[in-house]
Amino acid sequence: MRRTASIFAVLALAAAGQQPPVKNQSADAGQPAKFTANSNLVIVDVVVRDKSGNVIDGLKPEDFSVFEDGKPQKISVFEFQKLTNAPEPPPKLALSDQLKLPEAPKTTITAEKPGSIQYHDKRLMILYLDFSSMGINEQLRAQDAALEYIDKRITKDDLVAILLYTSDVQVLTDFTADRDVMTSIIKALPIGEMSEMAGLADTDSANGEDTGAAFVADETEFNIFNTDQKLAAIEQAARMLAPLPEKKALVYFSAGVNKTGIDNQAQLEATINAAVKANVAIYPIDARGLMADPPGGDASHAASRGTGIYNGSVYNQQRATINDSQETLYTLAADTGGKAFFDSNDITAGIVQAQQEMHSYYLLGYYTTNNARDGKYRKITVKLNNNLSAKLEHRKGYYASKVWGKLNGQEKEQQLKEALSAGDPVTDLPLALQVNYFRISPTSYFVPVSIKIPGSVVALAAKGGASVTQFDFAGQIQDEQHAVAGNVRDNISVRLDQGKAGQAGRKSFQYDAGFTLEPGRYRMKFVVRENITGKMGTFEMRFTVPDLSADTTGLKLSSIVWSSQREVLKAAVGAAERISRKEVLANPLIVGEEKIVPSITRVFRRSQNLYVSFDVYDAQPDPADPKMRRVKVSMSLFNSKGLKAFEAGPLDMTQLAPTRPDAVPVQIQVPLQTLAPGRYICQINVVDQLGRKFAFPRAPLVIL
Repeated sequence: MRRTASIFAVLALAAAGQQPPVKNQSADAGQPAKFTANSNLVIVDVVVRDKSGNVIDGLKPEDFSVFEDGKPQKISVFEFQKLTNAPEPPPKLALSDQLKLPEAPKTTITAEKPGSIQYHDKRLMILYLDFSSMGINEQLRAQDAALEYIDKRITKDDLVAILLYTSDVQVLTDFTADRDVMTSIIKALPIGEMSEMAGLADTDSANGEDTGAAFVADETEFNIFNTDQKLAAIEQAARMLAPLPEKKALVYFSAGVNKTGIDNQAQLEATINAAVKANVAIYPIDARGLMADPPGGDASHAASRGTGIYNGSVYNQQRATINDSQETLYTLAADTGGKAFFDSNDITAGIVQAQQEMHSYYLLGYYTTNNARDGKYRKITVKLNNNLSAKLEHRKGYYASKVWGKLNGQEKEQQLKEALSAGDPVTDLPLALQVNYFRISPTSYFVPVSIKIPGSVVALAAKGGASVTQFDFAGQIQDEQHAVAGNVRDNISVRLDQGKAGQAGRKSFQYDAGFTLEPGRYRMKFVVRENITGKMGTFEMRFTVPDLSADTTGLKLSSIVWSSQREVLKAAVGAAERISRKEVLANPLIVGEEKIVPSITRVFRRSQNLYVSFDVYDAQPDPADPKMRRVKVSMSLFNSKGLKAFEAGPLDMTQLAPTRPDAVPVQIQVPLQTLAPGRYICQINVVDQLGRKFAFPRAPLVIL
């Protein structure tokens, strides 16, 4: 296994800065609210059912035994929350009530005393509307469903909080039973906000201060194609709700979470773990309702090419895309104890489903005897005493808190190892990661890995007075049998300029490593730590290296590398002297004395050039010259309406790569200054004229 590594300081494609905390709309919202609770207090809600499925009440603390990792725990908090499911009709309004204006909502979620039971015999419902994932039609459906629930389906025991996510999380109201307040808030929702292009304008300043409060990563360059932003927002909402020990149902309105870009499994796990620890069950509702698209799509999309619309392949692809967008929603529900609600136009029924799932339950709390804040998983077991027989429903465990304090060298190294193997990922540092593959022999592939880090972390380190910071990298690749196929452990120093801390925040830092792998399926996990602030980030993904030596009917290509920059090799920090000449020649991302810097997020500016690089394999040799090939390549850009906005080529590619067998390298350079800002689909058209084979790979990109 061969590995090469380097790091580049590249100009950010969008201003990258420390993000603001949750917006607070109240008049006295000068500072973000901070939530603290005794981390040793563990809350478990337990539903006790008899053989008929009815909830058993009247039990006492001495009827329960609680164990953590097999060790008995003393029950310190005990209460039975008795809830009803019968809807309560709206109260009759007198004339004076009709003329009365609704009270101003409380726009912070607070606990009277963190860890104490604040709401007795109340069902805590959170209506969380993710406008960043919904079009106008879906936003209107969610609005109508919420209004119907408030008007007709709410019970006397329901308390409702309303949260809105656009580019950050806004608390529109704390838990309330006031229907007028809830109705006025839902009617005033900013319908249309964040649909389609709104997120592109959200380029926050790079000079924001680090308040120490929780925040949603809002690095625009990272998040345009990134599901992390939505999941990180849910994680933050869970942390806001954590000081309330009662069971909580978060009804998540969205139009699916499309995994079309940077998909970080680590952020999904971190979100689920935060929700479980905060005693929050997530109930996703797909606001698209019942989808029955005709084969080939409706009038909002361009028609498909080829015969796929007739043989069913286009319809299967449409259905697979919808299922893929619902997969993350299902995972959020299943792993937090909630239920997903899909494929129904009765959106209100999804809210009622969450409501009815919240049965009467016992609230048990104990102060764990394990004070180690190591982030490890702890198993919870609840049993009934006194020969009582019943079915118990409760969460199976939780991840302990983590503390990254002052560590010596050995402890820092151990910290990286633990973070690499931990089931509860660290997501304080936003990361973007990309894997590509190039065939270098019939049975082996060069797999370059690129990791991008926002410059806001370096800006914080510079503000602290440090002149040099270090990034620690630890990564591991495992195959399907969980055997280790590759490892990375690196340390890169970056010089800081305290006088230009703000400018540092407008740069991003990219780390590149390379592996030699055989065809197969792999799982990769990377941990990055900045050693001044101590911020850490985890990125986890699965990828496949295809076997391009196998017989196929289509034209064989490597992965497509999109880039906006080429870096002189000698400018790579500590890289040029470590890379041998042989490795330079074998690396497809090195062209002459320059290294292609992959654009992981595929976000470009009009002032930049777009570089496209890939290999074409096994093209038919030219009969006149067996060392030559006849490959034509062109590139087309389609705007959001499906119209062709730009075309380059065709270009003739005839030369073979000197170090990669039977590979025709393709390099395309396109200036972007004539293109309007927006989202595009880039299609590469590749034709082997002699072999009569072709390929049309596509990828989304954004021009700012």
